[in-house]
Amino acid sequence: MTALLERPAALAGTPRLRSTAGLTLGLLLGWSAAAGAAMPPEGFADLVEKVSPAVVTVEVTGKAERQMGGLQQSPFPEGSPFDDFFKRFGLPTPGPQAPSPGERLHGLGSGFVIDQDGYIVTNNHVIDKAEKVQVKFADGRELDARVVGADAATDVALLKIEDGGSLPLVTLGNSDKVRVGDTVLAVGNPFGLGGTVTAGIVSALGRDIDAGPYVDFIQTDAAINRGNSGGPLFDVNGEVIGINSVILSPSGGSVGVGFAIPSNLVKTIVAQLKDTGTVERGWLGVTIQSITPDIADAMSLDEAKGALVANVAPGSPSDGVLKQGDVIESFNGQVVATSQALPKLVAAAPVGERAEIGILRGGRSETVEVEIGQLPSAQMAALGGEPAAPEQSFGLALAPLTPEMRQSLGLDQLAQGVAVTDVDPSGPAADAGIRPGDVIEQVGSKPVRTPQEVQAAIASLPNDSALFLINRHGNSLFVGVTRSVG
Repeated sequence: MTALLERPAALAGTPRLRSTAGLTLGLLLGWSAAAGAAMPPEGFADLVEKVSPAVVTVEVTGKAERQMGGLQQSPFPEGSPFDDFFKRFGLPTPGPQAPSPGERLHGLGSGFVIDQDGYIVTNNHVIDKAEKVQVKFADGRELDARVVGADAATDVALLKIEDGGSLPLVTLGNSDKVRVGDTVLAVGNPFGLGGTVTAGIVSALGRDIDAGPYVDFIQTDAAINRGNSGGPLFDVNGEVIGINSVILSPSGGSVGVGFAIPSNLVKTIVAQLKDTGTVERGWLGVTIQSITPDIADAMSLDEAKGALVANVAPGSPSDGVLKQGDVIESFNGQVVATSQALPKLVAAAPVGERAEIGILRGGRSETVEVEIGQLPSAQMAALGGEPAAPEQSFGLALAPLTPEMRQSLGLDQLAQGVAVTDVDPSGPAADAGIRPGDVIEQVGSKPVRTPQEVQAAIASLPNDSALFLINRHGNSLFVGVTRSVG
């Protein structure tokens, strides 16, 4: 799925309008995506007339650093914000396949005005590292804008214009009241065409699309295309319930699967950006992972719920309080049903506050307190050596962890464990996600240092499930595996 998302930048090249037939297909796709909206008898014209003046085109300017050619390839430097723009928005007009180094390049997005002081909300990826930002209103006015602040973790940015006079405004609504099936309108600047309106419904809520731990997206079938990024998603009352940010598409055009950042999250981010230009987030200093049914079985848990602590960072707020193997069940009285829920709760907690954390440790429920810290700013190599005979019931080939292996895997030279040199692709370990290059540090509650110790620990298991503690490129995680029987 990640490769098909218009965020991050790893996408197919931008489709070009080569013929009338191609253009017709694009228009039909946009029409069918909008067809899900229930059209009121009076239409949406009054609503659009009310809100669209506050929606702006965001134009950014930068320089090309090196030449890139090739059909349907980005003409911008790989990894630059304009490479990102190209892959999200495309080029609004036909242009050369590759600009010369130093040539001025332009990217396009959308945004919306939220108050008379001239603050404008857009996406971080629209303005990231741009040298110059301008906004263009529907009435033709073009004004320079400065970046007040931006938050890459949620893809929200705040701009400000000066001397804009009386400005049209829109209001950030309450995204918690949004329901699946609600009618929505997307307004923005697709493909550089200028103010464009599409309609649809809310297709789903709370979508996790692997775009970071802090955003549960609103999914909509309203047509969203390149250039809509940063634009508003309106409810039928004309309030902004989200910022259009990402589409899922095999072709680069809308297929009716778009995602918006919920407005309630936007409110909290914008408030901090206004005050300080940055976003402060709480931090526990733990690595967590989801509890799979296999892990729950191996840990004798009643349910696969909570967040499993895979590692505690030395010197972090949780050091000496939380332990590897703890299951976090609640945070400040709020249930932590999944590992995805915890980062949002911690991030929203005030730095310096003491948080009560409900945990399950060794089969017993406990409550511990952690003082919330501030979130800091934030390769696989071939293995050598001869593997031991495969551990048959799990489908693993194991070898002692040598200094050369530690170096090739990027591990500390004091790291202990047993290297996985091969995995039977049809075995239980492969099904559980164990891979060559992993280092097994623990089986159940037993630390292991040799392949023989792994095999002995497996042989002494009380049932067919085992909990492995794995070191993967310096990061710890638990893996539950059910061995083959018979």
